[in-house]
Amino acid sequence: MRRLVAAAVLALAFTGAAHAAVPNPEARAFFVVNAANGEVLASRSAHAQVPIASITKLMTVLVALDHLKVDEVVTVAREEAQVGESRIPLHRGQRISVHDLLAGALIQSANNAADALAAAASGGDVPRFVEWMNARARKLGLRDTHFVRPDGLDTPGHVSSARDVAVLAQVAMHSPVVRDIVRERSESIEGGSFVVHTWNDLLGAFPGLIGVKTGHTADAGWCQVAAARRRGYTIYAVILGSPSRDQRNVDLNRLLAWGVSQYRTLTLVARQPYAWASAPYGLRPLSLVAGKPLVRVVRVGRPIVERIVAPTAVSLPVSRGEQLGRVEIWAGKTRLGTRPLLAARAVPRPGLGARLRWYGTRTVHHLAGILS
Repeated sequence: MRRLVAAAVLALAFTGAAHAAVPNPEARAFFVVNAANGEVLASRSAHAQVPIASITKLMTVLVALDHLKVDEVVTVAREEAQVGESRIPLHRGQRISVHDLLAGALIQSANNAADALAAAASGGDVPRFVEWMNARARKLGLRDTHFVRPDGLDTPGHVSSARDVAVLAQVAMHSPVVRDIVRERSESIEGGSFVVHTWNDLLGAFPGLIGVKTGHTADAGWCQVAAARRRGYTIYAVILGSPSRDQRNVDLNRLLAWGVSQYRTLTLVARQPYAWASAPYGLRPLSLVAGKPLVRVVRVGRPIVERIVAPTAVSLPVSRGEQLGRVEIWAGKTRLGTRPLLAARAVPRPGLGARLRWYGTRTVHHLAGILS
């Protein structure tokens, strides 16, 4: 016979930052998401179409890497070399590696590096490259996004949203090349003749920050998408249209700190007994232990329920390690995981003589009880 035991709720009664109010950034829009499970933690104007400045370069790099190899060397045209604002030293006819252009575009946010990548990937047909960018955006479900140029400079119709930026950043971080570059605060390029420096002020300052991309123009304001890694999960936070670099940094720091505080990585099932089943012939009860631990990231403040499905009694023989039940961990209607319950020891079936002695002793006890 089996029965379902709904054990006590596992209370995760954490206090402090986890229960603090959601920060309210001074910006046009923001978005915070747990990349491990897609849970949106907080947002405002998440689908508002606004300029995103150099965050655009994440898409530029993704599309360029579809057509170029990282160690490939390309030739710079005059048009790309002369793109203004943030830039790296480029001149017409210069030979430069794709890796150096990627570093220039992602670390220093150099516009001429982004345009050079677009031209090299498309054979000089930058409008065609932009079409590829928009096609990739549609494929990724970035419904609020439309690109006009590969560098992100202010142009009518060049827009995205906080939600779309968060998705784009997560996709970009699936690329090992992008991951390696955006975590760097500086890097030497062009044979060591020039050093690019990041605009990401939280790198090295916020624990576990692994990127991703900043942006700034007159129309877009100060923008950034950042990712902070913790054991078992990564929080992405997006701020678009902050009034200053300092304000962006303060607000982004608060969003990330609040976001990572919403979770804990816990051992929900340990290697220990979770049930006991009676054994026949007067043998001592058999403990059922979890086969292996269950470790999960859980949202703070939400009840976790442990359910045990196990027999109340076993038939013999039982082998050590034989699966006889299971323990399930639930958060609401979501099952976080399950682990088998195994027999802690072997219990052989007693021989005929032992069974007869047990039956005899049991009969004597029953008769004594009746007579008394």
